[in-house]
Amino acid sequence: MLDEFFVQPPAGFPDHPHRGFETVTYMLDGKFKHKDNKGHEGVIDAGGLQWMTAGRGVVHSEMPATSGVNHGLQLWLNLKKQDKMCDPNYQELSAADVPEGSSENGDVVARVIAGEAFGVTAEVRTRTPAMYIDFQAKAGACFEQKVPASFQGFVYVLEGEGTFGADAVRGAASHLLVLSESGDTLRCAAKSDCRFVLIAGEPIGEPVVQHGPFVMNTAEEIYQAIMDYQAGKF
Repeated sequence: MLDEFFVQPPAGFPDHPHRGFETVTYMLDGKFKHKDNKGHEGVIDAGGLQWMTAGRGVVHSEMPATSGVNHGLQLWLNLKKQDKMCDPNYQELSAADVPEGSSENGDVVARVIAGEAFGVTAEVRTRTPAMYIDFQAKAGACFEQKVPASFQGFVYVLEGEGTFGADAVRGAASHLLVLSESGDTLRCAAKSDCRFVLIAGEPIGEPVVQHGPFVMNTAEEIYQAIMDYQAGKF
């Protein structure tokens, strides 16, 4: 699941629980404050990210840290059954620490959150093979990005307009385009200055039961998560 959010005080996301999956918060503009019940807290600045593995359970808040509009993306990433009850963990990168690659003539810049692009590899370690790349392409730029044939994923356009895939499917701001399940290369052409994210990963192939902030394999595990949260066991 991907959410593009625009949040201005007094709105925000006060204390709430998670279990069984990961959240990836990537700030585009503004700042967000994070604080959890394990004593971890910090601020995600524009261009920075937080890769949070909720695992067996965490209660946290996510609140805007500026008075203006705070703009970002949050991705929910499922965990394998064997990892759903792991200890909570954080991987946090400032804007300066997110690796960047570019095309030979510089008309495409890629910020590599997960995976690889233009010979640059991400700093983040993923429990499931995945890629998450923020591309900024100048009008007229054309390039190809390798995507493992076993991955499933999508392109989400943030700004501008481009065409994607062998059939040159048009995508403009706020459009989401699902990748086909054939081939291992995504062709991209920017019709105007364009910014988009490519997100893909290896399918886990396990049952999924989701209820609110809990993502497990069975309904019984969801009921247990609710009871554990209500009992203060997170």
